[in-house]
Amino acid sequence: MRTIPASAALASLLLLPACVSAPDAPPPRQAVPRPSPPPSASAPLPTPASVEWRYRPATPGTWSYRAEGSGSVAAFSSPASGTLLSVRCDPAAGRISVLRTGAGQGSLTIRTSYGATSWPATPGGTGTLAVRAASDTVLDQIAYSRGRFAVEAQGLDTLILPAWAEVGRVIEDCRR
Repeated sequence: MRTIPASAALASLLLLPACVSAPDAPPPRQAVPRPSPPPSASAPLPTPASVEWRYRPATPGTWSYRAEGSGSVAAFSSPASGTLLSVRCDPAAGRISVLRTGAGQGSLTIRTSYGATSWPATPGGTGTLAVRAASDTVLDQIAYSRGRFAVEAQGLDTLILPAWAEVGRVIEDCRR
């Protein structure tokens, strides 16, 4: 029997890794997409008229309530513009008057979470006036709208108003 010298066995062990193929090259690096640049300052922003009324900012101001003679009035006033809208009860006639300050034309459109309604209106001394029966269900929709309602008059800015308790109180005063 023939034996292999130890040095030959050792040499064959050292040459054995050379018989293995070279490792595959690493995959090419993927280009990382760069984030798109922010829109330029000159890109037009949506105009308030194109944004649905529910998503527009509320008109700045607050509601107030006061008793007047035999009726009551809720007024929405802005520190910069004064009274913008008033809701007045005439209990003797069973009517509620909504006066939008400013020279609007045509009707008043009331938008609530229940939908939109157009009320005939006439130009008044200080604004556009719509008169409704105290039993009008749209008045309930204003009082119970989800947080806000809108009042639109052609030629005037849309008012986005909070549905606070003052309006509901005037409506209830008129229904007693």
